[in-house]
Amino acid sequence: MRRQRKIIHVDMDAFYASVEQRDFPEYRGKPLIVGGLPEGRGGVVATASYEARSYGVRSAMPSKVAQRLCPDALFVYPRFDAYKAASRHIREIFHRYTDIVEPLSLDEAYLDVTDDKQGIGSALVIAKRIKQAIREELQLTASAGVSINKFVAKIASDMQKPDGLTFIGPSKIEAFMEELPVERFFGVGKVTAAKMKAMGFNIGADLKKLSEAELIHYFGKPGRFYYQIVRGIDHREVQPHREAKSVSVEDTYQQDLTAVDDMLAELGRLTVKLVSRLQGAQLKGRTITVKFKFHDFSLMTRSHTLQEPVNDEGSLFHIVKRIIGKVDLRGRKIRLLGVGVSNLEKQDGVRREKTIDAQLKLFAAPSSDDAQPSDL
Repeated sequence: MRRQRKIIHVDMDAFYASVEQRDFPEYRGKPLIVGGLPEGRGGVVATASYEARSYGVRSAMPSKVAQRLCPDALFVYPRFDAYKAASRHIREIFHRYTDIVEPLSLDEAYLDVTDDKQGIGSALVIAKRIKQAIREELQLTASAGVSINKFVAKIASDMQKPDGLTFIGPSKIEAFMEELPVERFFGVGKVTAAKMKAMGFNIGADLKKLSEAELIHYFGKPGRFYYQIVRGIDHREVQPHREAKSVSVEDTYQQDLTAVDDMLAELGRLTVKLVSRLQGAQLKGRTITVKFKFHDFSLMTRSHTLQEPVNDEGSLFHIVKRIIGKVDLRGRKIRLLGVGVSNLEKQDGVRREKTIDAQLKLFAAPSSDDAQPSDL
């Protein structure tokens, strides 16, 4: 019989913006946008404070659009050294309770506390203590989700942001999954969600009516995972020492991209996510790959290999732009873009200085995601 696990997903609240507001009192209580400035061709929003989010500003939004939504917003360039320092401290807090920690990026991670170091025995208590330590030691807030598997814990952490703590116990999981909107399912992007809704599948209960074979027929291999997860079944383990061969991000668009400027804006957004994952896993890589899927579903990849491994925004996006410059995209319609890094190695701890211009190139991109409850 498979042992019931105790999983916590911790997600920092508006991480970059919160660090800026902590370090600079003049930003507190004001709508703050971290990313590229809206002047000129404009940049991309890396993250926004909750004051800015109340105006509809979201991560990866073109800065020009963000400024239109929130004219009084303050724009600041990101300080990744400060964010990495905070992330290291947060990870040290995690390791006080367990060594089974799987970072997803600088600002979120899974923890398996089934057998915690301090013998506390309650994942809820551990999550509360982690949140308290982050608040007291870093003057930042985090939201946490607690459950028996990774998928449900991650969904739970997003339910009461900011500064939330949500527990979804074993007896509640299946009913919770039945009510979950399909766009919240792992692996369901905008295009797949639109397809599901067009077919009348709006929530988990709708998907649950389909057999595994039907889900695979309609949605391909991911249908097998949908069949399991809608029933609250997720056997993926928290992987603290996963040896990644590559790290990549991609997105599919409901409307094909035809302008190179729009493609670069999207690639800038994807590079932000990629860098967060690389730095969160303390990885660098030599080979940068850009993936294109065209409107006829044909695929093309183009890569460039460097002599030295990198994981900073300026270097990665510089290579992405070089790759784009060598590809004839005139008249082509793009339905998917992706950016990946391979030939990976762990960070050596030696700081490689970058000029401020290189660090900020990315953000000048053109504008255009059967224990009882008491046992956890």
